[in-house]
Amino acid sequence: MRKAVSFLFVIMSVTLVTYGQQDPQYTNNMFYKLGVNPGYAGAENTISGILLNRYQWAGFEGAPKTLVFSVDAAINALGSAGGIGINVISDEQGFYRNTWVNFNYSYKVTTALGTLGLGISPGIYNFNINPEWEVPQGDMFTQPESDPSVPNEESSQITFDVGFGAYLYTNKYYAGFSVTHINQGEVKYDDVAVDFLTRHYYLTGGYNIKLSDPLFEVRPSFLLKSDLASWQMDLNANVVYNDKFWGGISYRVQDAVALLMGMELFNGMRIGYSFDLVTSALKSNGFASNEFFVSYSLDLERNRNQKYKSIRFL
Repeated sequence: MRKAVSFLFVIMSVTLVTYGQQDPQYTNNMFYKLGVNPGYAGAENTISGILLNRYQWAGFEGAPKTLVFSVDAAINALGSAGGIGINVISDEQGFYRNTWVNFNYSYKVTTALGTLGLGISPGIYNFNINPEWEVPQGDMFTQPESDPSVPNEESSQITFDVGFGAYLYTNKYYAGFSVTHINQGEVKYDDVAVDFLTRHYYLTGGYNIKLSDPLFEVRPSFLLKSDLASWQMDLNANVVYNDKFWGGISYRVQDAVALLMGMELFNGMRIGYSFDLVTSALKSNGFASNEFFVSYSLDLERNRNQKYKSIRFL
């Protein structure tokens, strides 16, 4: 047990060198834009839902595990186009058990460059910690009894949280900027206030490239994330066949290379999978990450013959 906990601290320290992973990370981020940008809500003019499960560094007890359920829909309230959505995220990492629920609203504006969604995401963050772990003798970490931010018994704290996002899109491209944890919520242990949530900044973009064969498209995209103390970038490229099958590769700078694949099972129902191979200092331990998702989209544009959404917008 002591070795496992010691190695968990090493893993968390290596992760923080490149990017403070307070927010969960997703390899299939091009399929789950609402997770980082409330301006995306309703962008596809569908009612869409996704269930995503990520197992990071599979094979190591205490490594991050993330479960996501998300729904969003386009709305037209009082003559104004917009979107609403909800994210429910459960994130486990070692002795942490966190649940994050936020509600999303976006207001759509037509511009010369495309449709711009301006969104806000108020919600709550439930932070749980179990202090019953062993800290190895002689290590560099503060002993729990010497750190006022570490409770002496199991604790559950709730703090208000809010984010903002802007998402610009057309049929060919998209770009977004967003900030999570704007208010940088605090939690209290034994009447001691502890800064817990740190602002995270996201920049995203993607483009659809048609090939000579009209059945094929290449869809490069990127996701840049930072807490202003560290940063991380995902560079992605998917090849899509007939709007129903896709496969691709993703490179997370200084961290991992991932393979992505998926398909549309039937009208609006999709499944996807990614496999991350670690390229950071952890690669010698053979750790890899697995991520699965299933999603469904119902088309809201009644003038279409199809009543579902294809994978046109990755």
